[in-house]
Amino acid sequence: MAKKSKDARSYVKMQSSESPHCYYVQKNRNNTKDRLQLRKYDPIVRKHVIYKEGKM
Repeated sequence: MAKKSKDARSYVKMQSSESPHCYYVQKNRNNTKDRLQLRKYDPIVRKHVIYKEGKM
């Protein structure tokens, strides 16, 4: 059985650029080496904003 830290998929925290809201999403580390940057809905400011991968 593979170690948990060596799996291809891992959970990452996506932090909003305009509020303290965050999402937790899965990322495949084999396909995506750099940090994620997604445009997602922020319920606090009620619009779509940029979410950046942050520290867990």
